[in-house]
Amino acid sequence: MAPVEPSFKPPYYAVIFSNQRTEVDAGYGDMAARMVALAAQQPGYLGVDSVRNTEGSGITVSYWRTLDDIAAWRRNTEHAEARNAGRAQWYRDFKVRIAKVEREYGWHVDAGPADPAA
Repeated sequence: MAPVEPSFKPPYYAVIFSNQRTEVDAGYGDMAARMVALAAQQPGYLGVDSVRNTEGSGITVSYWRTLDDIAAWRRNTEHAEARNAGRAQWYRDFKVRIAKVEREYGWHVDAGPADPAA
């Protein structure tokens, strides 16, 4: 599993994509990697976290500076093609949620013992 994305200065937005995959691969991994690379080129993109379990359930959270940045990403032609392919072959179902992040905090093992009062 990749490290957690670095912290971003709130407020910012999280696009939470929860999904259940089909058994069809047909280039899914390549397309997913392409979408991450393409999103990283978009104005307002901050980063992404993504995980999937062995049963095919996954969640990808992309982070964006503004709602307008999210809307522009949704209008991206190549992203629209990937969404259509996802509906046609890669996903049984999915949900997209958009949330405003107003506060964040964290801890890393190199920081020493965790503060139970934090």
